[in-house]
Amino acid sequence: MTIEQTALKEKSAATQPAMKVAVTSAKTPDFVEGRRTFFKYRDLGVTAASNGWMRAQVMSTVTGMTKPTGWHYHVCEGQFVYTLKGGVELEFEDGSSCRLEAGDSCFIPGGMHHNEIATSDDLEILEVCLPSDMGTVPVDPPAARPNGS
Repeated sequence: MTIEQTALKEKSAATQPAMKVAVTSAKTPDFVEGRRTFFKYRDLGVTAASNGWMRAQVMSTVTGMTKPTGWHYHVCEGQFVYTLKGGVELEFEDGSSCRLEAGDSCFIPGGMHHNEIATSDDLEILEVCLPSDMGTVPVDPPAARPNGS
């Protein structure tokens, strides 16, 4: 083993819990509770395999979104979203906004205020967050967006 490999192994062991392989099948999905009632959440086994270091879920709309989620932020290191199907519209505290469609992705740093404005009725996204226990905190709209949009 090289010095670099040894150093990387030591650093990884100090910052990450013991991990194991996780394999799931779409044929036997494991649905779990989630933050939003208009989504169903398919657990991909990453939380258990990483001892809570990371979570990965496929989120699918049960019903289309009828109103924005409201401004909020997540208590986490970061949240990565990859759109598998359909679309979602997001706006951010810095004044930017985006519409993610199939094949598009977005990384949201932990603590960044944002608002989900709309989803298609067929939205399906892969969400990965660090750590797995990601909290959600509602906040007032940013001054630049007084009406929340």
